[in-house]
Amino acid sequence: MAFPLSSAIFSHNISLNVFFTPSPRRPTSMPTRLMFCFNQTPRKDPQRSGRLRIPCTFGKDLHKELANQHDVPLNTSTNRHNKKLEKLIAVILLLVQASSPLPFLGWGSWYAPPANAVLYSPDTKVPRTGELALRRAIPANTNMKSIQDSLEDISYLLRIPQRKPYGTMEGNVKKALKIAIDEKDSILASIPADLKEKGSTLYASLIDGKGLKALIASIKDQDPDKVSVGLASSLDTVAELELLQAPGLSFLLPELYLKYPRLSGRGIVEFTVEKGDGSSFSPESGGEPRKTATIQVVIDGYSAPLTAGNFTKLVIDGAYNGTKLNCTDQAILSDNGLDKNKGYSVPLEIMPFGQFEPLYKTTLSVQDGELPVLPLSVYGAVVMAHSEVSEEYSSPNQFFFYLYDKRNAGLGGLSFDEGQFSVFGYTTVGRDILPQIKTGDVIKSAKLVEGEDRLILPIES
Repeated sequence: MAFPLSSAIFSHNISLNVFFTPSPRRPTSMPTRLMFCFNQTPRKDPQRSGRLRIPCTFGKDLHKELANQHDVPLNTSTNRHNKKLEKLIAVILLLVQASSPLPFLGWGSWYAPPANAVLYSPDTKVPRTGELALRRAIPANTNMKSIQDSLEDISYLLRIPQRKPYGTMEGNVKKALKIAIDEKDSILASIPADLKEKGSTLYASLIDGKGLKALIASIKDQDPDKVSVGLASSLDTVAELELLQAPGLSFLLPELYLKYPRLSGRGIVEFTVEKGDGSSFSPESGGEPRKTATIQVVIDGYSAPLTAGNFTKLVIDGAYNGTKLNCTDQAILSDNGLDKNKGYSVPLEIMPFGQFEPLYKTTLSVQDGELPVLPLSVYGAVVMAHSEVSEEYSSPNQFFFYLYDKRNAGLGGLSFDEGQFSVFGYTTVGRDILPQIKTGDVIKSAKLVEGEDRLILPIES
C-alpha cells in the first residue's frame, strides 16, 4: 500500500536510529546494508506501538553519494542530524518501496485503524460446483478416492492459460490407471454381491472404451476440449463406482438421534416452480416461454443423514406443494408459514472435511481452517434455515437455495456464513432457473424421484 512515507513516519513521535553496516568487499560492488529501527514513543493504544527492522542492500554508487553529500558517519543518531535525515530517509524509503514487490509489513497500523476481523484463507481446493462437492462426499474405497484425486487435479491444470502442463496431466492419468489396474480386486471387493455385475461393467468402462486410456490419448493430442470431455466422463464413472461401494452410512448415529428420520444415502427431489404473477420463465434453447420450470436437487444423506431424512419425509408428505418463495440477494427461501407440526427440529448437522461423522449443535471455525464436506459456498446449495428458538437447531421445515456470489465472499472465496448452516444437497438441474425466481413465485409441487428406499423412519413409541 503506497502512501506519503515521510509524512507518515515523522508525524507520529517516532525516534529513528539508523545503523550503517558495510558488507564485505566484493570485486565488482560494495553493497551496504541499512537497518532501520523504528522505536515509537509510548502511546495509549498498545496496538499501535511496535518495532520494525527492514534490511536493505544498495550498490556502491548510492553509498558514496550518501557519504559525500550528507557526511553520515556510522552509528549516527537522528538526535544530531534530524533535519538532514528527514530528507535522506524519505528518499531511501521511496527507493526501497519502488524496488520492492510487496508493501512493507507492519506499517498498516500507522496508516489506518486495524480491521475488526480477518477471515482465514484456507489452502484448500474448495469444490465450486454441486457435482464436485457431492462426488467428494461419497464415503468410498480409498483406492477409488486416490484415482478421483489424481483426476480432479487435472481440472485445475486445465484452467492454466496458454501453455498447459500436458505432461503433468498425462502423469496424473497414468497414476490413476495404475491404481485401477493394480487394485482391481480391492475395488470390486468393496461392492456388494448384488451389485457386482454392474460394478464390473463400470470398472471395464473406466479402464477401456472412453475411460482412462482414451483420456491419455486426448492429452497426447493436446486438445483441451477433448481432455475436458474425457475427464468429465471418467469422473462420472468414478462417482458411479463409488456410490456402489457406499450403500449406506459409514458411521453409527448416536442413539439420542435415532428418533429422527434419516436418509442412508442419496436422494433426488424434483421441484416444479410457477410464476406467482402469471409471467413466464425464459425459454429453453429453441423453445417457447414456460409457465413452469423444473429444478432437480440431489440430497446427501452420507454427510447430513438427519437433515436430509427430515427433508425427504416432508417432500413425501407433500409439505412443500403450494409453498410460496421469498427472495433476497443471496437466497431463495421457502415460506415460513408451514404448519409448525410438520417436520422435526433437527440439531445443526455439519460434517467437517477429513472427519468420518457429522458434528451436532456445533458450527465450524473457518478462520481456523475448519471446512465442511458440503460447503455453503456453492451456487444452488440447498440448506435448512436456523430454528427460531435456537441456532443449535435447524428449522423443522424452512429451507433455502443459496445464491453464492464470490463478489460477496471473504478471503479464499468462502461465504461469511460458511460452516454455520446445515447444508444437505445441491441443485444439479435448473441452476439457470434460480436467478429467474422472484418473491411470490410458488413451488407447485415437490416430489421424491429417487431414494425413498433409503429413508429410515423412527419407530413410533
